[in-house]
Amino acid sequence: MATKTFKEAYGVLQQHAQTLRDQKEPNIDDLLTIVTESVDAYKVCQQRIEAVEKALEKALSDTGIKGAVSAVPKDAVGETKKAAPDLPTADDGDIPF
Repeated sequence: MATKTFKEAYGVLQQHAQTLRDQKEPNIDDLLTIVTESVDAYKVCQQRIEAVEKALEKALSDTGIKGAVSAVPKDAVGETKKAAPDLPTADDGDIPF
């Protein structure tokens, strides 16, 4: 299933993370599917985040507000490309932003 929205992709990541946490024993038969779907969902999330960042930079530069988007350290943005996002625990139940 190809996800198209950030919310759908993030839901896939949450679902797979919960499935892996709940397993008492690894289910090797489902692992490839879980990993493949998770990687695809992560890419969708990453693309949406990058698109929002670019749109914000443009919108803020058009208004003459300087440095508003640069308040997020570039190291923090770069880290999202290197590692999987921290997913909320089952107790959180909310998207962390």
